[in-house]
Amino acid sequence: MLDRLPRKVSIYEVGPRDGLQNEARVVPTEAKLRLIAGLADAGLRRIEITSFVSPKWIPALADSREVASRVERRDGVTYSALVPNARGLEGARAVGMEEIAVFLSASETHNQKNVNKTIDETFAAFEEVIPPAIEAGMRVRGYVSTVWGCPYEGEVDVERSLAIARRLLDMGCYQVSLGDTIGVGTPGQTERILDRFLEEIPAEKLALHLHDTRGTALANALVGLAKGITTLDASVGGLGGCPYAPGASGNLATEDLVYMLDGLGIEHGVDLEKLVNVAELAQRLVGRELPGRYFRARLGERRRAAEKATQSREG
Repeated sequence: MLDRLPRKVSIYEVGPRDGLQNEARVVPTEAKLRLIAGLADAGLRRIEITSFVSPKWIPALADSREVASRVERRDGVTYSALVPNARGLEGARAVGMEEIAVFLSASETHNQKNVNKTIDETFAAFEEVIPPAIEAGMRVRGYVSTVWGCPYEGEVDVERSLAIARRLLDMGCYQVSLGDTIGVGTPGQTERILDRFLEEIPAEKLALHLHDTRGTALANALVGLAKGITTLDASVGGLGGCPYAPGASGNLATEDLVYMLDGLGIEHGVDLEKLVNVAELAQRLVGRELPGRYFRARLGERRRAAEKATQSREG
């Protein structure tokens, strides 16, 4: 399997949006801007910074317009935002977003819980988002959630997920990110899902959005890489979770992914030590320990090194 891995991948960072939207502590705007700047400094070139949803549904991202209008845009970095409807698109256009993302679930029940619409109603709403966004010169990315399983319906038929992904691409999305929203996926299941998708959709039009609820996100990411997937979503420190998927823990931690890619000799453009510093900032901002395994291990190493240095000076 390892002899089929790509030489280079693109990491799509979702921490400032997907990571912060479900946190109990609301992170101030200035702090969000520092977090986004730190991610860009670490070498991440695709960053999802916020979501233009009603503050009633996601209070943690009520400052979406301010964040998007004040973010320091760097050359070579793509900043994107989630947009659920025409009103959200209006907000994104007003602050000059060049890329947006739309989202829906492969499970009817999860989609109803998440956006209060059926899948067909969601696609009807997308008619007021995707074509106008493309006409305005924006790129549009699509998310399909619960591809590996739904917290309400259990296993999800891969044909249903595939039909939704095809429909998003037909509407003009340049890429569709497949989500293991509750982190139930196993490598064998991932292989079966991707084999079916790749029969009809080129690998470059697919991405993986994996949650690490059961500790299998990296294993599933490796399967994706072996199948030719070169875009992987990740979240600094493992921030995240779905408010409408009970028991779903954080996303695949960006540092864990980068560490694995380094070990495989796959190019990604991210400085791991700088990324750990950003994860440490994120941990302070949300006020809880983040689950990223490499991050926690590296912090432990830094503490031990600092203690040893202190002892040497005192000795």
